[in-house]
Amino acid sequence: MRGADLLVKSLAAAGVTRIFSLSGNQIMPIYDACFDANIEIIHTRHEAAAVFMAEAYAQLTGKVAVAMVTAGAGAANTLGPLFTCSESQTPVLLLTGDSPVSQDGRGAFQELDQVPMTSPVTKLSFRPTRARDFGVDVARAIRTAQSGRPGPVHMALPFDLVDADISDGVVPHSSAFARECMRISEGDLRQISQTLAAAKRPLVICGPAMNETRNAGRLEALSNALDAPVVAMESPRGLRDPALGDFMQALAQADVIVNLGKRVDFTLNFGSFNPLCSWIVVEPDADERSRAHLNLNKQLAACFAADPRDIIDDLVSAASATATRSEWRGQVAAFIEARGYSEDDSVDSGKITPAQLCAAVQRQISKASKSVMICDGGEFGQWAQAATQADRRVINGISGAIGGGLCYGLGAKKADPDATVFALMGDGTVGFHFAEFETAARNDAPYVVVIGNDERWNAEHQIQMRDYGPDRLIGCGLSDARYDKAVKGLGGHGEYVTDLADLDAALDRAVKSGKVACVNVIMEGVPAPSGSAH
Repeated sequence: MRGADLLVKSLAAAGVTRIFSLSGNQIMPIYDACFDANIEIIHTRHEAAAVFMAEAYAQLTGKVAVAMVTAGAGAANTLGPLFTCSESQTPVLLLTGDSPVSQDGRGAFQELDQVPMTSPVTKLSFRPTRARDFGVDVARAIRTAQSGRPGPVHMALPFDLVDADISDGVVPHSSAFARECMRISEGDLRQISQTLAAAKRPLVICGPAMNETRNAGRLEALSNALDAPVVAMESPRGLRDPALGDFMQALAQADVIVNLGKRVDFTLNFGSFNPLCSWIVVEPDADERSRAHLNLNKQLAACFAADPRDIIDDLVSAASATATRSEWRGQVAAFIEARGYSEDDSVDSGKITPAQLCAAVQRQISKASKSVMICDGGEFGQWAQAATQADRRVINGISGAIGGGLCYGLGAKKADPDATVFALMGDGTVGFHFAEFETAARNDAPYVVVIGNDERWNAEHQIQMRDYGPDRLIGCGLSDARYDKAVKGLGGHGEYVTDLADLDAALDRAVKSGKVACVNVIMEGVPAPSGSAH
């Protein structure tokens, strides 16, 4: 048995059936081992794409997803999406090839000290030193990725260990891969419950790992039990998330905020929006608890070391709300719905507007028995978040990185083959990983990419217009490239739409094509909504 075989058998024991990967010399033994273990390899066109696909796959399956790339530049190409996974609290295991331990310091092919490179953007990064330890190393990595505050982990795999003959390696028992729970005492739980019960305008805010996609029905159950609004936050625009409308108004009026795993950072204006509000923070990560103390100071009434996923059901059971707060809950719901746009809004150019485009996509979603929405990009990605609603969604997340949406779509389709998957993105965003249309066609992953095409990097264009004026626009223009025709050449289905009257039929044909599809919609680039008060 080789080190590669022990590695792959351990992955299989953890329930891994699929790896998103781009090949390279140092990981060929692992590819060979996957053949015998019946683990599918989704072979991508870029290393970053493999990690983005794994990110969406993990969020939609609720499991640790695996990405695998080669050494050197291959490993370096994963840093951006690793940061995205870290910010979105997504458990991804990245496996990278590495030069042989026996050649350390001698200038081996693609020799690179990977661990210091990936450590800032992962929960755990390490380089095994013995092939016989691959089993326990995989178990530690998977357990770490999903325990506490979820996030990515990284194993650098030296080629001589991967290819070594071993006889004493052991595949861990399935229990070795299990997530470690972090609960709180009954007294602490009672304190949270009683504080919420006594509040007049309480709010519960949740981090990305607690969103509806990953905890179906649990947030609503918590809201009903506490008789308090429960809101997940996962946008890089934070309090100006278009999907949350005027939520800032609710935060400004709240007298108690219970924070379940949401980092207290720029997305919450560092907690400085209401000095009279008291906070209770439930956070498994010690550094994030320290950050909460730093930013909230005297407003922080209590801070508990616990995993919100482990205590949400306990909070439901312990809820002791006696006052009826339907008026407050309705008020918060109204704030969120105040998104400051209308489908009936028009523009002088007569072009399709982002609101009209999103409304047409929503009509398709409403017809689907199961749906997943991918929202990616600067300005149009924010429109998609505000104006569409599917059964589940994946967005570009708190990192603010764009470009992963095309990859998210493929990961989503592999995670839920029966779902109708729409990926909405701008014409700037789609260019990052355009070649993955070929990956989707090759892997029979039919989903629909809708490009809101305003022929520019509109988020930056809007900044320049606002801050410098229309006479100082530079570097944000894009061309009238026919992305739909390029997708046809890569094996997909293409549609080109310039007239609103043609949009619904084009979307319908794309859904029914049975292929990965690109609907290239020429639209007017207008600012994303930011609530009626902004």
